[in-house]
Amino acid sequence: MEFNDALSIGMDDFSNNEEMEIPEVLPMMAVRDVVIFNYMIIPLFVGRPGSVEAVNEALGSNKLLMLVTQKDATKDNPKQEDLYSVGMVCMVMRTLKLPDGRLKVLVQAMSKARIKDYVRTEPSYQVTVEVIEETEVKEITVEIEAMMRTVREQTEKIMSLRGILSADLMMIINNIEEPGRLADLVGSNLRLKIVESQAILEETDPVKRLRLVNDLLSKELEVSTVQAKIQNDAKEEMSKSQREYFLREQLHALQKELGDTDDRIQEIEDLERKLRRTKMPKDIRKEAKKQLSRMEMMHPDSSEATIIRTYIDWILDVPWLKGTTDRLDLKEAKEVLDNDHYGLDKVKERILEYLAVRKLNASTKGPILCFVGPPGVGKTSLGQSIARAMGRKFHRISLGGMRDEAEIRGHRRTYIGAMPGRIVQGLKTVASNNPVFMMDEIDKIGSDYRGDPSSALLEVLDPEQNFEFSDHYLNLPLDLSKVMFITTANMTDTIPGPLKDRMEVIRLSGYTLEEKIVIARKYLLPRQIKENGIKPVHMKMTDETIEYIISHYTHEAGLRNLEREIGKVCRKIALKIAEGGKGPYTINATTLDRYLGPPKSLPEAEREQLDQPGLVTGLAWTEVGGELLQIEVNLMPGKGKLTLTGQLGDVMKESAQAALTYCRSRSEELGVDAGYFEKNDIHIHVPAGAIPKDGPSAGISMATALYSAITGKKVIKRLAMTGEVTLRGRVLPIGGLKEKALAALRADFDKVIIPELNKKDLVEIPQDIRDKMHFYPVKDMDEVVRIALGKTAKVGSRKE
Repeated sequence: MEFNDALSIGMDDFSNNEEMEIPEVLPMMAVRDVVIFNYMIIPLFVGRPGSVEAVNEALGSNKLLMLVTQKDATKDNPKQEDLYSVGMVCMVMRTLKLPDGRLKVLVQAMSKARIKDYVRTEPSYQVTVEVIEETEVKEITVEIEAMMRTVREQTEKIMSLRGILSADLMMIINNIEEPGRLADLVGSNLRLKIVESQAILEETDPVKRLRLVNDLLSKELEVSTVQAKIQNDAKEEMSKSQREYFLREQLHALQKELGDTDDRIQEIEDLERKLRRTKMPKDIRKEAKKQLSRMEMMHPDSSEATIIRTYIDWILDVPWLKGTTDRLDLKEAKEVLDNDHYGLDKVKERILEYLAVRKLNASTKGPILCFVGPPGVGKTSLGQSIARAMGRKFHRISLGGMRDEAEIRGHRRTYIGAMPGRIVQGLKTVASNNPVFMMDEIDKIGSDYRGDPSSALLEVLDPEQNFEFSDHYLNLPLDLSKVMFITTANMTDTIPGPLKDRMEVIRLSGYTLEEKIVIARKYLLPRQIKENGIKPVHMKMTDETIEYIISHYTHEAGLRNLEREIGKVCRKIALKIAEGGKGPYTINATTLDRYLGPPKSLPEAEREQLDQPGLVTGLAWTEVGGELLQIEVNLMPGKGKLTLTGQLGDVMKESAQAALTYCRSRSEELGVDAGYFEKNDIHIHVPAGAIPKDGPSAGISMATALYSAITGKKVIKRLAMTGEVTLRGRVLPIGGLKEKALAALRADFDKVIIPELNKKDLVEIPQDIRDKMHFYPVKDMDEVVRIALGKTAKVGSRKE
């Protein structure tokens, strides 16, 4: 039944029934999802047994029935507490029995009433009711009239927005002059929540009820306006898209008839042509064709089409089956490596071994090398030489400070701007599936909430996994087994164990003085002359000058500072040439301070200062190579207090305590009485106090310095030592022997005491260094003391 038909019936019939007397006891029926207002005629479908019984009872008497609304519409058998107390007394006008046993009932609201008591609950509800009398509006004031007009206008707007406005309906609304009737009529058609409709029903003051309806109308009008705007926008967009689609299809058909094509069709054809030419596995080609078909079906301006287009470009650009041919001439490869780098025989030998295996077995997997050494020793440039020697492309990425796992695995294609990881990007850059891929600073990789890049590298660097590496962006298996990965690090301690286990570590310790002179003459000086725009005829620099720069202006395992100093000299020469000078300018030790200033280190003066009792030179390992560690011990009358200074770490403090215990156990050999250590304070100091120091290799140095201070005997000249000591004087092995030996040689020390268990490590030290130095393997502190204090008859007889 339409709204206006029901309203008309209610208006005509109510006058015949409004004088009808309503009995106190009536059958009651609960209704769901609707609140019945005065003057309403409404059809109801009755199916619950109790409700059917209530209707039959009403038909058997005076046809009156009390209707109340359920608070919760989901309950099939509502209790008293589930029902509102205020409802409508209605007359059953017509009934129709349906085939499924339900009743279709047409009821007319007669009067508002409140349930006073429940007389019966089974088989149907029977209640006593109290008719609610409404307050009569005696005069329609200006305010009430204005409110009624506002309600009519807002109702008309809402009906118009919903598309259900009719002239008959508005005529009925405009003809109602009573505020209460207008409120009931409009409120019954607002589609309000049950709670809000019940609040209107329970309000007995007509003016207040109208004001409540007016407030709800204002809210509903605002919501309906926004809803209509959204629907109109969506409809316009849809109509526009459909119109563009049809026009575009018509245009395509016309262009096809004319033999012409647009950019979109040309783009698809170009991609299909490129896909046919590109070599790739069958599975990859199948996926590329699938994505191309999807893109062809999409609107070209959609964001999804842009993402797919970029994805197809990446698939086509990745060198799935495209690679370079290895140069397997070992003699030629050796010449290339020798021309690019001086020394580094162990590294060159490993590369030649790989080429030899590759020559005999073409299917061998690429090695995972890790060059570990101090800065400036040529780790990165060595990777370029390896690529040139093998005839492969070279690509380098820096892992230092990398914290996002997506840098390795790529981003997932869930948003615009997603990209593959650095591995896939590198392969695209070099356009080869077997390049030399260098990953610098693998020891400085980090992790945070964005993931752990070192864990992502496990799949990349594991030969058992990287043949089907999966990038999150491509989401396709990529074979990395042909790539030769080379990583670099300053130290291995910070490299995660599982990652280090997949790599072959090759250590580059640093260069000797002779090697630095040759490298400076052959590589550094010509490069700086060229970079600073001068010519070799403009300056003369002898090997003695280069040696003086190395010994007095640099103190490093690598070559970076040496090249900086040579570059500084070249810049000074360039300034003179630019000012009109002719040259050539001769650079020697006496004129060098004009270009570089005063010497930065004076090794001779430092050695003279050590020629006193209680002073010993130890050796330490750092990230930048080996370093000298000077140790000073002084004794003074006191109470046996041990003082340690020089920013020593816990390990070095423990070494000092162990050294003191050893010396106290040797009181007789030292020639002191048992109370000597309780009467004297001992101060152990390691100079350069601003630099933190720690490590397990200074034990014998501290013990020797303490022994020397107590006995008053000096340590022999040009002697350095390294090793850890136990309480009973045993000497324990250390690490980084080669770096420490080079540090001693740089400072012109020709005698080094080392632990007996490190004797096997001497093979790693080049023969030319061993020819210049005496190594003394020792088992205990007694041997150290005999050698250091000159008690052995032939100091140089233990040359190794």
